[in-house]
Amino acid sequence: MGLSRNRTAPSRAKIKALETTLGFSFKDPSILRLALVHRSYCNENGIDPAECYERLEFLGDAVLELAVSTELYTRFPDADEGELTKTRSSLVRRETLANIARRIDLGSYLFVGKGVEITHGREQDSVLSAAFEALIAAIYIDQGNEFTRQLILQLIDVELAQAQQSGGPPENPKSQLQEMVQGQGMNPPVYQLASSTGPDHDPIFTVEVLVNGQVVGTGTGGKKSDAEGAAARAAYAALSGSV
Repeated sequence: MGLSRNRTAPSRAKIKALETTLGFSFKDPSILRLALVHRSYCNENGIDPAECYERLEFLGDAVLELAVSTELYTRFPDADEGELTKTRSSLVRRETLANIARRIDLGSYLFVGKGVEITHGREQDSVLSAAFEALIAAIYIDQGNEFTRQLILQLIDVELAQAQQSGGPPENPKSQLQEMVQGQGMNPPVYQLASSTGPDHDPIFTVEVLVNGQVVGTGTGGKKSDAEGAAARAAYAALSGSV
């Protein structure tokens, strides 16, 4: 691929260490290398953007969804389509994938540009989740579907166990809040954007939720929907007297 070595690029030994963490060696090491290249590295080194992990990210998203969907279908035989969809969304969302990526220290292996390095981009949810999806695609291409499915289940085992321990899919915090306030005769919750900070590629949204005109919860997230969910959880806890 013509990638030059610099202080931001992982050494061959560290790439080998990632293979050790994953428990296997790639038949084609170049596909693993491709999965670790962030677009910023290409931009700063005059490399074709096609040599970054974004196409792999696209494929990895689909591979993850299929593996998780199949597992949930088997693991929760009594759950309906809506419940299965909510559980899958919680397992393949940005924050969950970023946490899994942190467990295998994926950020330390990435090829990133100096700008991303300076702003600690290796640890940003958006970077880690995308790189994890790319890594899954690289494994799928190199090792095939069944091997990749088993590895995904191994990597996401903690989250799957949590879902099973709770007896099924997690509750939607916005639905929970709405049911509670309406049950108490109050007006439905209103969500409003309080602020938006950070770069365009990795924004942080802060949302407030109001009930009867009063702010009862605040939440932040990389997407407005995540911030609204966090605000709803905070409001539910406050109104139910659990904080």
